[in-house]
Amino acid sequence: MSKLVLIRHGQSEWNLSNQFTGWVDVNLSEKGVEEAKKAGRLIKEHGLEFDQAYTSVLTRAIKTLHYALEESGQLWIPETKTWRLNERHYGALQGLNKKKTAEKYGDEQVHIWRRSYDVLPPAIDDNSEFSQFHDRRYAKLDPHIIPKCENLHVCLNRVMPFWEDHIAPDLLDGKNVIIAAHGNSLRALTKYIENISDDDIMNLEMKTGEPVVYTFDENLDVVKKEKLDD
Repeated sequence: MSKLVLIRHGQSEWNLSNQFTGWVDVNLSEKGVEEAKKAGRLIKEHGLEFDQAYTSVLTRAIKTLHYALEESGQLWIPETKTWRLNERHYGALQGLNKKKTAEKYGDEQVHIWRRSYDVLPPAIDDNSEFSQFHDRRYAKLDPHIIPKCENLHVCLNRVMPFWEDHIAPDLLDGKNVIIAAHGNSLRALTKYIENISDDDIMNLEMKTGEPVVYTFDENLDVVKKEKLDD
């Protein structure tokens, strides 16, 4: 049986300042670094060993992966970065303070933008300082692929080809896999893995730095799910 560990990145600087982040590349906070290191120690304590690592192309996820692997003595394993594991793109909300945005548009509207499965936030302008349209890490992508905004449904559709082409084949081959990514790209994967409904997925929370362990049988059916904590 193969295992898959999902880790949402540790607290970022914009988590700390309560800003919408999305595809904006921000660093881990000091607390975030400690959360990532703690995840690695928990992985080591539970004797989890990996054959392959995946992460996004955003610093906070990459560093979380590296801290976790270093603490667990597995920094050497193969690693692949992909934009398909990026956080969902929050569109024109990126960079805004969540509290001030709620004061302007109302708590209910902001909750819908943040949690709805199929409602899109306002689109970002390509010339915004928080747009990724001119970011070199996406230079090889078709410009039409770079999102101006995403909901969880769009995020899931973006993540699934990578699951089908890379993650699922690894698991079916008996490999143990670790993924360090983001709240919504991991919620999208969780929705698929656990077959969670469109309505119920709104209530799923992914804690920063908490390893979630899935054990699969040979058909990729979940045998066990466990969250690692002290």
